[in-house]
Amino acid sequence: TQFDACLVEPLVKSLLRVLLYLRPHRALAITTLVCAACATAMELVPPWVIKIIIDDVIQAKQTSLLPWVIGLLVGAHVLKNMFASLRIRLNNQLEQTVVHDLRRHIFSALQHLSITYFENRSTGEIMSRVTNDTEHVERIFIDGLEGMLTASLTLLGITGLLFMLNWKLAVLSLLPIPLLALSASWFTSRVHGYYRETRQSAAELNGYLQDALSGIRETMGFGRQGHEQARFDRLSQAYSEKNLQAMVLWSIYSPGMILVAALGTVLILWYGAGEVMEGHLTLGELVLFLSYLAMFYVPINQIHSVNHMLQHALAASERVFEVLDTIPDVADRPRVAAPVHRAHGAVRFDQVQFHYRPDVPVLRGVSVAVPAGERVALVGMSGAGKSTLLKLLMRFYDVTDGVIVIDGKDIRDLPIAYLRQQIGFVQQEPFLFNGTVKDNLLYGDLNADQNRLESAARAARAHEFIAALPEGYDTWIGERGVKLSVGQKQRVSIARALLKDPPIVIFDEATSNIDTETEVKIREALNELTTGRTTFIIAHRLSTLHDVDRIIVLDNGRLVEDGRHDELVSRGGVYAGLYEAQFQV
Repeated sequence: TQFDACLVEPLVKSLLRVLLYLRPHRALAITTLVCAACATAMELVPPWVIKIIIDDVIQAKQTSLLPWVIGLLVGAHVLKNMFASLRIRLNNQLEQTVVHDLRRHIFSALQHLSITYFENRSTGEIMSRVTNDTEHVERIFIDGLEGMLTASLTLLGITGLLFMLNWKLAVLSLLPIPLLALSASWFTSRVHGYYRETRQSAAELNGYLQDALSGIRETMGFGRQGHEQARFDRLSQAYSEKNLQAMVLWSIYSPGMILVAALGTVLILWYGAGEVMEGHLTLGELVLFLSYLAMFYVPINQIHSVNHMLQHALAASERVFEVLDTIPDVADRPRVAAPVHRAHGAVRFDQVQFHYRPDVPVLRGVSVAVPAGERVALVGMSGAGKSTLLKLLMRFYDVTDGVIVIDGKDIRDLPIAYLRQQIGFVQQEPFLFNGTVKDNLLYGDLNADQNRLESAARAARAHEFIAALPEGYDTWIGERGVKLSVGQKQRVSIARALLKDPPIVIFDEATSNIDTETEVKIREALNELTTGRTTFIIAHRLSTLHDVDRIIVLDNGRLVEDGRHDELVSRGGVYAGLYEAQFQV
């Protein structure tokens, strides 16, 4: 049908695309193919030997042939298993190599996607594509490619032998093939949709699980274990039901195919027995033909089983290729080249406009120039556009209109890697990786030695508490740095930025939930970090802004005030209102 044709074409394209990963390893693939062919050829020898035993040894009473025939039979079995063992070993090596390439490719693609891709998907769902879906694609190379290859070679060899033995019986043996092919087409067109839904359900379950485990403290704190169990049960049940739909279809399809094959064997036995009684066939030839016929239907059933598995793997491959085919929203322009020297740090926003949704503008014509080395604070109500403005500077997003310039050059004319290398970013809630303190510090400069690490930690007022940890800089700090306090994580993050040594620094202030002593240390660390660097501070506590060079006030996406703290307070404008409200609180 037209529906089936529309479905089969993308499936074939997906399969061919997966198989393209074999190209760099064609020598290994060809060697595997040769071993499979040799093992298949050896598998066709024993039935012929049995025919010789029946006709030439038993009925013709040529007992002298028996040792030679038995030796031939043993040799065929030994060679078959030797080639099979080598084929399995080479195929596993090929499969692991190819899947490693695929996994590397998808992770590399994720590294280059825009931030919006990750904001619109759960971490668990993305992880499902990198791990679970890639593992299901792996089945194409383990069972799929190997099974199809072995079955196809066996079918070709046996078909030729059947026609060579008796063309009438051979034609009869092929009568079920059209029915088997039509059934396979019907099964494929139905089951692929089920498996696509199954992979989506698996991704949703993984996404929820990742979220639930990350928030386990909140679950315990609010006593919501029962609620979370119910949510997990619903998603798990949905996943099971999607799998069950495919299994029900398979329970009809697989026994039906076996029944058709069995009826074909009965037909051959009925006709062949008559041929033997009429003297047109010897008993050995009939046994030989039935032996090959049994072998003939085995690979056909094997192909049906592989087809079942293949649909699951291809549904997973579609999700993998969706990642590989995603075009980043933010990408390097063609032929951009990185400047030879690091940036000086002069930044200018010129009529910058931006929106996440066309009907909800976030920034409206913001224009401001920041000379190199100046420290600027961004102030405004929540949602005023402070963080968005600095995300645009780092090209996490591109401006909707206007331009952002560093040292007189549009940042879109700079390589993204170069641009971000010029900026140090300290978040309000610093992200630390699940590793040691040293691992997290080295993220600022992977080549830094221990002396530089300790120097940066001292400047960030972090060395003292790090040295007091059980294993010092080699202390494991857990996922997201859970073993450290908020203030300690902030100082490690500042030390990491110091190691990077960028000309521009972005600091999202997070001092509202820490004690006064820790705040003082963070202020000292911040002074070390920002000295001589162009600095943008997203300020939450306005009482800490006396030392910055300028304060830029945003309101509803517009720049409404610009000046020093005392100047802005005396004007009695938006900043003065914010300062007074915070001071009263």
